[in-house]
Amino acid sequence: MDLSAAHAADSHDLIRVHGARENNLKDVDVELPKRRLTVFTGVSGSGKSSLVFDTIAAESQRLINETYPAFVQGFMPNMARPEVDVLDGLTTVITVDQQRMGADPRSTVGTATDANAVLRILFSRLGTPHIGSPKAFSFNVASISGAGAVTVERGGQQIKERRSFSITGGMCPRCEGRGTVSDLDLTQLYDDSLSLNEGALTIPGYKSGGWNYRLYTESGLVDPDKPIRRYTKRELQDFLHKEPTRMKIAGINMTYEGLIPRIQKSMLAKDKEGMQPHIRAFVDRAVTFAVCPECAGTRLTEAARSSKIAGVSIADACAMQISDLAAWARGLAEPSVAPLLDSLRHILDSFVEIGLGYLSLDRPAGTLSGGEAQRVKMIRHLGSALTDVTYVFDEPTTGLHPHDIQRMNDLLLRLRDKGNTVLVVEHKPEVIAIADHVVDLGPGAGTAGGTVCFEGTVEALRGSGTLTGRHLDDRAAVKETVRTATGALQVRGARTHNLQDVDVDIPLGVLCVVTGVAGSGKSSLVHGSVPKGADVVSVDQAPIRGSRRSNPATYTGLLEPVRKAFAKANGVKPALFSANSEGACPTCNGAGVVYTDLAMMAGVATPCEECEGKRFQASVLEYTLGGRDIAQVLAMSVTEAEEFFAAGEAHIPAAHRILKRLTDVGLGYLTLGQPLTTLSGGERQRLKLATHMADKGGVYVLDEPTAGLHLADVEHLLGLLDQLVDSGKSVIVVEHHQAVMAHADWIIDLGPGAGHDGGRVVFEGTPAELVAARPTLTGEHLATYVGSAVR
Repeated sequence: MDLSAAHAADSHDLIRVHGARENNLKDVDVELPKRRLTVFTGVSGSGKSSLVFDTIAAESQRLINETYPAFVQGFMPNMARPEVDVLDGLTTVITVDQQRMGADPRSTVGTATDANAVLRILFSRLGTPHIGSPKAFSFNVASISGAGAVTVERGGQQIKERRSFSITGGMCPRCEGRGTVSDLDLTQLYDDSLSLNEGALTIPGYKSGGWNYRLYTESGLVDPDKPIRRYTKRELQDFLHKEPTRMKIAGINMTYEGLIPRIQKSMLAKDKEGMQPHIRAFVDRAVTFAVCPECAGTRLTEAARSSKIAGVSIADACAMQISDLAAWARGLAEPSVAPLLDSLRHILDSFVEIGLGYLSLDRPAGTLSGGEAQRVKMIRHLGSALTDVTYVFDEPTTGLHPHDIQRMNDLLLRLRDKGNTVLVVEHKPEVIAIADHVVDLGPGAGTAGGTVCFEGTVEALRGSGTLTGRHLDDRAAVKETVRTATGALQVRGARTHNLQDVDVDIPLGVLCVVTGVAGSGKSSLVHGSVPKGADVVSVDQAPIRGSRRSNPATYTGLLEPVRKAFAKANGVKPALFSANSEGACPTCNGAGVVYTDLAMMAGVATPCEECEGKRFQASVLEYTLGGRDIAQVLAMSVTEAEEFFAAGEAHIPAAHRILKRLTDVGLGYLTLGQPLTTLSGGERQRLKLATHMADKGGVYVLDEPTAGLHLADVEHLLGLLDQLVDSGKSVIVVEHHQAVMAHADWIIDLGPGAGHDGGRVVFEGTPAELVAARPTLTGEHLATYVGSAVR
């Protein structure tokens, strides 16, 4: 027998994709080497995620799900087979994406990573005094008890027995495990020196004479001519807190409800992102959050806080910086719980290794940035014994300082060297440089993308002439002349999170970049200390929420003036031109597709036969504006629509202004009716930026606007920032990208480290001064970037 001949099993060393057509992919064929690091590049919206996540990862997951019995599959997410002809050589895929963690207040870093689960068991075994099972240390379990009679059948007789039960949970009863209690600031709801008839209510939508107002003035429960501060206890109770009650008001049967529950239902229960700007501003003013006085923000009962190990309670352990907690766990020597301690140490050491040692376990998961959330998800895969697995990463360097990128690169290479296939969607040249294989998609975005422009090594990419190849070695030069500040935002004694009594003057009228390693306190300084006034427009990293029915036209408010113009031109109601209202096709309810649920099999979405996917009733499509019907307008790209609404019969200045802003942020290729769910992370970020550019404000605060942007688009963004500053605005940017730092007029560098090693201003000045002096980690990396590295 010839042992030198290659074994048949070793010939499967490629993942072959043929004819991929998901989203904007145009019959893409690629062959990816296994057990290598492949980086996917291309402009935002070119089809990288469609190929990696929606095709390769989705099919692997679907095939794994099919190995379970039908009964189990019924409880799992249903997945349709991706639009692809051949997918060969797949292995098990582990996806580490950038989906932000749920913003539920009860979700923390500890609960999201199993660290809290291990800690709870540890305290239930070793804590003194002993207070109960691990549930007694969980702020998500309430203490309950009950007793009653149960009927048991024994020997053909029914016997009644008394049973009682009790569960000891760790949830603080006052704040229900949230750590904060919310309250409405009554001074923002009404002026108590006025009566209702004098216009006391100051809530948006409660205009004097409107139904919202008449509900209270004509209810008969309060005197509308008496100032609110002179109400009796009973009147105030009825006015503010009365439960829903059916009554006749102004001759009409209506439901009367106290002002506070009414506002909570109508405004506070809604997603803040979807609110109109004036209502969002009111909610920000009116709702106050205070630390729960009973548990001091720990979320736990007094009993859970009283049980300690070596003088430390579980609340103290969760509040510690993780690097300190890891040191504390190493100091515990208790043979009876040795496996538990080993598991805890492994989790905590993984945090430190991945560069998240500055977090604490009680940090709410919703406050983590996209990059931090992604690295938290990676923790469970570090040190895993699995090999021959495909790891898929979505921009793992988002939110990382150049200093931390090297650490991430080492981690990706370590995963590969264990015999895994690593697929990375990435824009940063530092990550592209370590690839064994590069796939460049493009050449453009949206319909102009979806083809493979290049496949090969990094060296070959450099000389390929593709957009990515041309920009790979781009280096922005430090500005020769910088703008002069016109004023300053004074921050004094800032102590949000890890800031250590920071005093700093943030210059106005210029482009100011706040930088520093991840966890050094940048966002805490900018979002926590810059006063939130009517003049500050803040574009943070919170994700855009939107269903299949949401699209760029509805999200930006563009559809409103367009509907009105259609209605005016045709003499009908504006509601007819909404696929979510009266104009919707009755068969598919304006969705454009009809869904068929197939239980544990993937559901099928078929284009609606009635409206042919146009979403509107046939009668609505007879109405035109400028020769186009509403469905044709929604099928236009932003660039086409900008031209269409610029002049002639379809001239709508309000719509044209919105479209101009979308073009400015580089989204000219999007179609107006494209569902938000199909947009990439970078596209959503820019859509949000375009929307906020309409807000009236003198100071713009941007949190990592380069996230998800291709090297070529960063140039475009810098032009946009200059445009904002030149129009008289002040722009403050929290950023790690060296091109943005080099382009700044003023840099504020925080550090020197993360967590309690950071929180101080380590440099203030121009980029040229930072490069010349190199006093900090940022200075070193910026100097290397602009070619002034230490010889």
